[in-house]
Amino acid sequence: MIKKSGKGIFLGLVLIFLYAPIIILAIYSFTDATTIGGAGSFSLQNYETLFTTEELVDMILGTIMLALISAIISTVLGTIGAIGSFYSKKKFRSFYSTINQIPVINADVVTGFSICILLVVVFGVSKDTYIPLIFGHVTLCAPFVYLSVMPRLKQMDPFIYEAALDLGASPASALRKIVIPQIFPGILSGFMLAITLSLDDYFIATYTKPATFDTISTYVVNATKGAQTDIKTALWALSTLIFAIVIIAVIIMNVTASRKAVKFKKEA
Repeated sequence: MIKKSGKGIFLGLVLIFLYAPIIILAIYSFTDATTIGGAGSFSLQNYETLFTTEELVDMILGTIMLALISAIISTVLGTIGAIGSFYSKKKFRSFYSTINQIPVINADVVTGFSICILLVVVFGVSKDTYIPLIFGHVTLCAPFVYLSVMPRLKQMDPFIYEAALDLGASPASALRKIVIPQIFPGILSGFMLAITLSLDDYFIATYTKPATFDTISTYVVNATKGAQTDIKTALWALSTLIFAIVIIAVIIMNVTASRKAVKFKKEA
């Protein structure tokens, strides 16, 4: 009994430590206070500023577009890489897996700086374009798509593709109608993970973005160095909305997974 109580208290303290700052920020986003801890009354001014300030709206939409484009490219490349690696010989598969681990383990600041040097200095790509930024985010996200798809490939019957070929299907048709549907949950998970990584990235974007463009991460960091007070407090509202969206997404995913598990047990 004492051990269970101790575990409960410890878990409660961990949850408080993790979520108390976010909850406090969310509470103050609904006030007119100018600083955390300051006095203020209930107000939706921060949310009004967030959605009516052109600079903030452009920054949010630009970040979302960047995340979608990077995630789509990363999903295609990561899925192709995983399928190619899976159907390769064992020694090549091990080599591809090792190469894929490098961007995952490597520090983002190193990746961003290296891409900046490679594209801008070596190949002469203008930093005023979005090419280095997209290239950097794809480099960040594609390996994680690979890691999301590969377990699904390993769970799949390795001979099902060959069986489709024996029955007269073309390689492209077998891939489209047999392999892709089998691994689609992994592809979807990789796509969502790629979006999350792109939205969260700061270091790669800092080194590769055009001077006139800001992602949410780079904008928030720069805003703490001297932006107007109303802009800073509007970012409280933005942080609250992001947190709420994440919670809703997690709940939906868990409910969907639970329903599928219950349906599977009934069918079994």
